[in-house]
Amino acid sequence: MAIRKSTMQEQVAQAIAQINPGDQPVVTIHTMTGPSPWLMNSLGVLGQLLVKYYFVTVTKQAVVFHKAGRVSSRPKELAFTVPLAEAGGLISEVNRGAMWSSFRFQIPGEAQPTRLNVARYWRSEMDQFIGALTGQRPAV
Repeated sequence: MAIRKSTMQEQVAQAIAQINPGDQPVVTIHTMTGPSPWLMNSLGVLGQLLVKYYFVTVTKQAVVFHKAGRVSSRPKELAFTVPLAEAGGLISEVNRGAMWSSFRFQIPGEAQPTRLNVARYWRSEMDQFIGALTGQRPAV
């Protein structure tokens, strides 16, 4: 079971290398969909069934979404990719919070942008992620 951030990032890098051997990860974050992690956790098991977990990676060529295991925090199958040139325009409502930060990303095929929540543990990577795609750093 991956617990350390570096181990999770290494596993995602290996998954990307299997998909596209010529691509390299720049920054990876672990995200959780849903309105609020606090709300979803207060709903218990039902709340956990309503959220999805992703590893989102900016690579040299694209933004790659892998489904993430609920318990193991390991990358699973590829969910989708977005070309790097398009990805910056798909981000909105960046909110940097004390415990949980979030941003919205227009996932291909979805009618509305999806809220992606990022735990404090991954906040510096989220700042790099947003910076890499939009050229801006979230306000501290």
